[in-house]
Amino acid sequence: MKKIAIGNDHAGYRLKLKLVEWLEARGYQIEDFGTNGTDSVDYPDYVHSVARSVAHYDYPFGILICGSGQGVSITANKYLNIRAAVCWETEIALLARKHNDANILCLPARFLSDKMAIQIALFFLQTEFESGRHLKRIEKMNPNYYC
Repeated sequence: MKKIAIGNDHAGYRLKLKLVEWLEARGYQIEDFGTNGTDSVDYPDYVHSVARSVAHYDYPFGILICGSGQGVSITANKYLNIRAAVCWETEIALLARKHNDANILCLPARFLSDKMAIQIALFFLQTEFESGRHLKRIEKMNPNYYC
């Protein structure tokens, strides 16, 4: 079964509901780390659970949603082995997977229609990492590479 960890802040709540419904209808098992409403919250409180679960290989992929996608991406990328990418177009999602082996999709809820967000998620989840020349670049992302 395909497993995904998902989390959001208040700005991403409505979009998360749409994505979860769409993903579950296609056989994905979703672990929802919240938030579960539109009251203002601090996004790092939800990002850490998703990033930790992907970093520890409990889930192969995560999806994080906030207003711009930036805050959740910055927070998630603090974790070793996390490559969180803000994607606002399908081609960005495709390249994030093919070239960067991104494992967390970050969506800017305030700038995407439901349809576009679903298309981006589809591209992200169905695209394989190309490896090859890109693998050495991924390895250099580890801070221990330079220490």
